[in-house]
Amino acid sequence: MKKISLFFLVILVYTFAFGQGKTDKLIFKLYEPGFYQNVILKDVNAVEEAHKPSNIKSYPVMDMTDMDLPNKVSLYKSVWHNPVISQGNAGSCWCYSTVSFFETEIYRQHNLKVKLSETYIIYWEYVEKAMEFVRTRGESLFSQGSEADANTRICKEYGLMPYSVYSGLIDGRKYPSHEKMFDEMNSFLISVKENNMWNEALVEQTIKNIMNKYIGEPPANFNVDGKDYTPMTYMNDYLKFNPDDYVSILSIKEKAYWQQAEYPVPDNWKHTSDYYNVPLDVFMDVFDEAIRKGYTVAIGGDVSEPGFSRNTQCAIVPSFDIPAEFINEDSRQMRFSNGSTTDDHGMHVVGYVDYKGQKWYLVKDSSSGSRNNDPNAPEFGYYFFSYDFIKLKMIDYMIHKDAVADILKKFSTIIR
Repeated sequence: MKKISLFFLVILVYTFAFGQGKTDKLIFKLYEPGFYQNVILKDVNAVEEAHKPSNIKSYPVMDMTDMDLPNKVSLYKSVWHNPVISQGNAGSCWCYSTVSFFETEIYRQHNLKVKLSETYIIYWEYVEKAMEFVRTRGESLFSQGSEADANTRICKEYGLMPYSVYSGLIDGRKYPSHEKMFDEMNSFLISVKENNMWNEALVEQTIKNIMNKYIGEPPANFNVDGKDYTPMTYMNDYLKFNPDDYVSILSIKEKAYWQQAEYPVPDNWKHTSDYYNVPLDVFMDVFDEAIRKGYTVAIGGDVSEPGFSRNTQCAIVPSFDIPAEFINEDSRQMRFSNGSTTDDHGMHVVGYVDYKGQKWYLVKDSSSGSRNNDPNAPEFGYYFFSYDFIKLKMIDYMIHKDAVADILKKFSTIIR
């Protein structure tokens, strides 16, 4: 009997001891690098980096050391324009420069300060490009680039929108990032061409779906100052902005002067032929006079030059390129024809100064090249262009028709 009681006592003690113990739990812990990552891999990577060939290349630039340059914003007489804004890694300078120009024009005419959405115009320009790609069975160029007149074309069809209701910045982004979005759209269109899938409705919706994922979908309606608007009523009724008031002035010798012509560059993917082509002296006289009268222009041309400095932020034509007295329509055309002048950037000219006998212009910019200085400096996001640089390397500009009324009268098609 004692043996049986002892047996049950042992069982009872065992059951109590183990039955009352805590149950082990499974948890999830963030991975932390250990010795392998912190020591071994660092050693591996350090050796591999030391044996990599350097990808840093030198390139020819003008030495501006000790030059007395007007690279301070305070020197310039300028008109109202919104603070500089970065285009991030979006290849859309054509839009950022022209939208800035539109904002200044709206203020000039109506004393109304607004910040407009660049991404809204970019959104519909991509849709238009995709539709043209389908209509031409893949022959039309699909790229990130366009021209200033793309903005007025999109406005006529789709209107305008405030930045506050559609910035295109989602997922916490501070700067636009369109590279992956463009690659995905471009890959889709390549597939459309390869598989002969010329379904406009399908292509349009797919392109929109891709953009909606990366930059969000623009709203069809929005509220401004307590009133509801569509993009078209906002443009027409609130902004009182008329896209037909703007013209593009061009100066290339390969096209007949005093005739409207096509600007023959890839970014003019629409092949618009309503550029007003004028001789170079007229191009420059009208430009300079308009800026001095308080107009601004959206300008486009070449900034890949040895006299274009991202350190001083100044653009000069070096004498080792061409002496100033030899800059004319022939030297300009030669560079355009041989590809040393390209249409690679759009900017907004907002002011001027006469500095030690030379004409200079204040240029608002959206690219990264003008942002290699102190972010708090007044010069952050600006360039300073010499008269000669514009004369040689800037090919076209958009301007209000009133500023060029006299020269428009010389064309067979007169804007009234």
